[in-house]
Amino acid sequence: MTLTDLWARSEKLQAGLARGVEAPALLLLRIAIAIPFFRSGLTKFDGFFSLSAGAQYLFTQEFKLHFFWGQMAYPFPLLMAFLAGVGEIVLPILLVLGLGTRLAALGIFAMTVIIQLTIPDGLINFHLPWFAMALGLLAFGGGAWSADRFIGRLGRPAPAKLEGRLQP
Repeated sequence: MTLTDLWARSEKLQAGLARGVEAPALLLLRIAIAIPFFRSGLTKFDGFFSLSAGAQYLFTQEFKLHFFWGQMAYPFPLLMAFLAGVGEIVLPILLVLGLGTRLAALGIFAMTVIIQLTIPDGLINFHLPWFAMALGLLAFGGGAWSADRFIGRLGRPAPAKLEGRLQP
C-alpha cells in the first residue's frame, strides 16, 4: 500500500465522518447562537410588545454607536429597542427550527454588527464567536435536520431505482 493509497483512504474516512456529524453540528450551531439572542430579547419586553423600562432606558440614555470618529446616539431609540427585541425573539426561533436559516443568520449577523458598534469591548468574548457562528450558518445553511431541508424535499419526486442504482 502506497502513501497515496493511505491518503485516499484517509480522505474517504474523513468525508464519512464529516457526513455523519454535519446535521447534528449544524443543529447545535443554530441552537448555540439562538440562546443568547433569545434570552436578550425576552428582557426587552414586559408584556406583549410592551417595551420594558430597562430597555427604554438603555436605548435612550446609555447605548451609543461607537465609530472611529466618535460616538452617536441611537436614531429613533425606542423603535430600535422594539426592533431589536422582536429580532432577538423571532430570529432565534427561526434558527432553532431551521426555517429560513440563511436569512435568519444574516439578521443575527447584522444585529451583531450593531451590538459591536454599541459595546466595542465585547468583541473577543461574545461578538467574534457570534460573527463566526452566523457566517457558518450563512455558508452551510441549516443542515439535514432543518425545516429548510424538509420543505425543500416536499414536492420532489422520490428518486427511482434502476438495478440497485439511482438514475442520474
